[in-house]
Amino acid sequence: MKYLHTMVRVTDLDESLDFYCNKLGLVELRRHESSGGRFTLVYLAAPGDEDAQVELTWNWDPEEYTGGRNFGHLAYAVDDIYALCQQLQDAGVVINRPPRDGHMAFVLSPDGISIELLQKGDSLPAQEPWASMESVGSW
Repeated sequence: MKYLHTMVRVTDLDESLDFYCNKLGLVELRRHESSGGRFTLVYLAAPGDEDAQVELTWNWDPEEYTGGRNFGHLAYAVDDIYALCQQLQDAGVVINRPPRDGHMAFVLSPDGISIELLQKGDSLPAQEPWASMESVGSW
């Protein structure tokens, strides 16, 4: 048995690709469009880790998706949690759970999917403004 991917339904493919690729740093591996089924599948992965993929599913006919928190979350190990959180914040992404402990943070995708960011290796020393930043919303 081999892990293949996790599927996440998205309501705006361009907005989601901007978040996952331009802001979070994933890369598009491949894309499949089905005119008969009226959907597009886009497979993403962290650079150099193509075995752990996220499949964005965009149904062309509008649907309302609720319960994004019921999904759980996607988790990524990162080289520098403070630098990535700063990059995301500078790009307009809300840091819902700041990396106060130098180890873990949470952000939300445009469709409310929780993304957990975990520092590779040992936690980084506490650093401002993160150490005293309050959590916002839910994740």
